[in-house]
Amino acid sequence: MITLNINNKPYNVNVSPDTPLLWVLRDTLGLVGTKYGCGMAQCGACTVHLDGTATRSCLLPVSAVGKMKITTIEGLSQKQDHPVQQAWLELDVAQCGYCQSGQIMSAVALLKQNKAPSDADIDAAMAGNICRCGTYLRIREAIHRAAELQRKKG
Repeated sequence: MITLNINNKPYNVNVSPDTPLLWVLRDTLGLVGTKYGCGMAQCGACTVHLDGTATRSCLLPVSAVGKMKITTIEGLSQKQDHPVQQAWLELDVAQCGYCQSGQIMSAVALLKQNKAPSDADIDAAMAGNICRCGTYLRIREAIHRAAELQRKKG
């Protein structure tokens, strides 16, 4: 039995220690907002936060998580939309939407570290997230908008 702290709730899971965190989230716990993309930690669709750091979950064995706090897209905004989610909606970022939970989780981690990122900062932080629909310009614009929303929020 492995105990995980996911979205501020404890979960006990009976899985093999080498099971990737992605499959524990999706198949065992039904938290399907985190997506399977490439299975090689290259596309970013499976991004979650471990203690606030954007992390690919598709190759990460659940045993490596330990006591770290896991945040999924479901836990990002339990009371109201996070400023990044607000910006995504305002600017109609998503096209097919498949990669967007990973994009949002990476953007939130960026804005936690850098409150006013430049285009270059955004491009560097988001480089590991692939959008097959090519909404990169809207993603960048939404990150700038989210930074503005966060500054206004205080």
